Amino acid sequence: MEQVIQLINEMSPYLLLGFLIAGIMHAFIPGSFYSRYLSRKTFKSVIYAALLGIPLPLCSCGVIPTAMSLRREGSSNGAVVSFLIATPQTGVDSIFATYSIMGLPFALVRPIAALVTAVMGGALVNFTDSSSSADAQEAVSHPSRESKTFAGRIREALQYGFVEMMADIGKWLVLGLIIAGIITVFVPESMFAVFKDNTLMSMLLVLCISIPMYLCATGSIPIAVALMLKGLTPGAALVLLMAGPASNAASILVINKVLGRKTLFLYIISIICGAIAFGYGIDYLMPREWFAPSIVQTAEGCTHSTPFQWACTILLAILLLNILRIKLMHGNTCSCEHHHDHCHSHDCCAEDQTVSFTISGMNCTHCRSNAEKALYSCTGVEHVTIDLQSGNAQVTGHNLDVHAMQEALKSIGFETDVH
Repeated sequence: MEQVIQLINEMSPYLLLGFLIAGIMHAFIPGSFYSRYLSRKTFKSVIYAALLGIPLPLCSCGVIPTAMSLRREGSSNGAVVSFLIATPQTGVDSIFATYSIMGLPFALVRPIAALVTAVMGGALVNFTDSSSSADAQEAVSHPSRESKTFAGRIREALQYGFVEMMADIGKWLVLGLIIAGIITVFVPESMFAVFKDNTLMSMLLVLCISIPMYLCATGSIPIAVALMLKGLTPGAALVLLMAGPASNAASILVINKVLGRKTLFLYIISIICGAIAFGYGIDYLMPREWFAPSIVQTAEGCTHSTPFQWACTILLAILLLNILRIKLMHGNTCSCEHHHDHCHSHDCCAEDQTVSFTISGMNCTHCRSNAEKALYSCTGVEHVTIDLQSGNAQVTGHNLDVHAMQEALKSIGFETDVH
């Protein structure tokens, strides 16, 4: 238990900083910036997709509709795959958190590994892809984003970083810490001794477990630390940090459905080969002491938390409890409140026509946001209300085309069922 508390104390200041930077990026960088450089089927577009995706704090479920939206706007399949591989592996929050408890070498290796793996996967897809890019579509305009003052953007940054984003990864972070505690207490020290002279087998075991699982980039850190304390090599731990966030069963199904089986194969092969290559590089080409000291300090420094770290931990706990409170009190909210500053009452949602349906496949606020954007892109749509917990959606407007709305959602990986 003391080791878990120490992990939280070490991570909390960097997590709070990461959430803040993520919110600033969301509020001040327009979405069109990310799709502007990804449309051509070139090696440069693949690199741009990886570089743009690495700092984004998107989890492996939230990145799916975002990537599919980029495809709808004209991004090449290679750029989409590059974005899908690079984005969930890292993020400003996970980079800071990695530095806090795993040290600077791990914090530097993670984004570099994500970049190389993503570029390799995207380049392979573009090289073997004979189809053209998806037809570009006009970006959805959000007047509220364009007209907000600096103070309004700061409020948006705080809302996004400490409420929306924390709602997305908070439960996975807590779950990761719980799993780390269970590993620390119940996994015997000798468990990984069988792999002492067979690094490849330990990496393959980690790959088999992590590829289909959902692991967020930040929540996977305490699990990797706990496994390293039990004897897992730093290279095998990096495999977990790469493959776990980069893929899961949901992303595999969506990529197979939207981009095809061949693209899915290249996507998985790129993740596997990249993870094993960098894992071997850490274990055999880099000094082990670069990675061991921070782990030892984490395990043994349980009595050295500073008052500042405790204050950050308490603040993080308060923010997580606030998310729990919001979810317990959750109710449908008129989406126009989030998209149009001039709308302040539910009366504005009384339009001539209303369509209700259920959206399946949403797991976080990024998913909901992309679903809203897809619906707003359809002709006649005035207002959209989506409940993330139930998946229920209500669309109001004039001359609504239900089939067009279903196709717009399907194009970014969601299924619908009209009521």
